[in-house]
Amino acid sequence: MNLTLHVWRQKNSSDPGRMVRYEATGVSEHMSFLEMLDVVNEGLIAKGEEPIAFDHDCREGICGMCGFMIDGVAHGPRRGTTICQLHMRYFKDGDELYLEPWRARAFPVIKDLVVDRGAFDRIIAAGGYVSVRTGSAPEANSIPIPKERAELAMDAAACIGCGACVAMCPNGSAALFTGAKIAHLGRLPQGEPERDRRAIAMAVQMTKEGFGHCTNIGECEAVCPKQIKVDVIARLHRDYLHAALTGR
Repeated sequence: MNLTLHVWRQKNSSDPGRMVRYEATGVSEHMSFLEMLDVVNEGLIAKGEEPIAFDHDCREGICGMCGFMIDGVAHGPRRGTTICQLHMRYFKDGDELYLEPWRARAFPVIKDLVVDRGAFDRIIAAGGYVSVRTGSAPEANSIPIPKERAELAMDAAACIGCGACVAMCPNGSAALFTGAKIAHLGRLPQGEPERDRRAIAMAVQMTKEGFGHCTNIGECEAVCPKQIKVDVIARLHRDYLHAALTGR
């Protein structure tokens, strides 16, 4: 298939940036979206032009590195899918696609489709440690955990920190990401000792980084590649209020 791509090109954070048109020809339906961009970049390099910069690593939907907007939707049109797992068979010959980086004040553009998501790392660092014994793995049944609670914790832990939730939120909120990190630790006995301190510290750091506030629009859940539910945002607010009101 043949596609027309309009790609955001920006040399650095101070460059105003612009859309540049490229033709992607002979694209196989079996390629992933990133593999299609690899082919486009090979053509650009062969012509002596600067290749399109984009983040990627494992290309298996695990690491959370890849991510940009396709026609105004984070990770593209398919639900529960990262860009590296989005295959070209979901597009049609002759399609015209617009590719842009995540748009959020807390995610400054580094180059082209690459943004700085270091704010997420600082939110996690603010959460601190968990008081658990180090050394060999404990016996599986030494700390009984109800099945429902364990499953909810694992659902929240599935967050890969890609940033799609922030990019799609009209407010540029990181509530889904932060809520997921708080929920997956707060629902387990191992995370209980630091639960209040963690909620305060991560919420404060989220505000410091320049993320907006959640207004329950739900765009974050709609584009999350791991389909994390907005329930974790309620958990974030509950833990934060509990810690603030009890003075912990």
